[in-house]
Amino acid sequence: MKLFAYSKWDAVSVAAAFAHLAFNVYLVAGFESRPLWLSFVLACVYAVSISWHINSISHNFIHTPYFKARWLNYAFSLLESVTIGFSQTYYHWVHMRHHSGNSDRPDESGKTVDLLSIYKYGKNGQPENVFSYTFLSFFRDDLGEIHRAIAAKRPFEAKWGRIELVTFILVALAALAYDWKATLFLVPFYYLGNCLSSLNGYYEHLHGDPDEPIAWGVSSYKGFYNWLWFGNGYHAEHHYRPKTHWTDLPTLHERIKEEQEKAGTHVISTCHALGFVAKENLARQAMPGEAAE
Repeated sequence: MKLFAYSKWDAVSVAAAFAHLAFNVYLVAGFESRPLWLSFVLACVYAVSISWHINSISHNFIHTPYFKARWLNYAFSLLESVTIGFSQTYYHWVHMRHHSGNSDRPDESGKTVDLLSIYKYGKNGQPENVFSYTFLSFFRDDLGEIHRAIAAKRPFEAKWGRIELVTFILVALAALAYDWKATLFLVPFYYLGNCLSSLNGYYEHLHGDPDEPIAWGVSSYKGFYNWLWFGNGYHAEHHYRPKTHWTDLPTLHERIKEEQEKAGTHVISTCHALGFVAKENLARQAMPGEAAE
């Protein structure tokens, strides 16, 4: 029986998810036997790994669920929730809202369809400041609203999302009981990891065009970045055709790159998380009167 729904390459993503979970366990289990400086270094890696996992493994799983069997997808969703520290099901709903709005600007009532839009808390039609977006986004999710929205159409999904949250909390409490020093030591890095994910999301859309589908996202074609982040650099292509499997995004890019150039699709020469030093963004920032779109 076929195990994977789209591609055997998804076995790499699944293996990476299990490796990440094992790394998280090691961070706590090996804390007392490591020097503090090494724990600090590993905690920094942990923070980066959260953003990496959210924007690669978890993200791709939303659009092209890895397994053919539904029960395996639910099981993997639970594993994802424990590994990244929040409900994968809730993340799925928020992310699909993101694709419904595509980082849209606020309407007449000041609301955006996309809850993650960089324009949602901006002023005068401009994106929000990168610092506030990066460090405040973690606190803006309304879990009650998310749960009710899912429950209105998919009651079982809402219940599963709650199970994922409770499971993560129980795992966190178990870690706290096993080694409270290690667990509390990692809390700021957990927050930092989520901030890095928001930073990544910010530059996936800064200078994108909310009114032009082929230019909704911002792409980066750095080879190592796309290899390690499972194709996340092809973000404009992904927003244009969200159901395209991550292994097929380079092919999609080759097919539409002339249309992208005509539409002015923004491309940066760094990974998204380093968008603040991308020369393309710095050049746009330096242009007098240039509106960030």
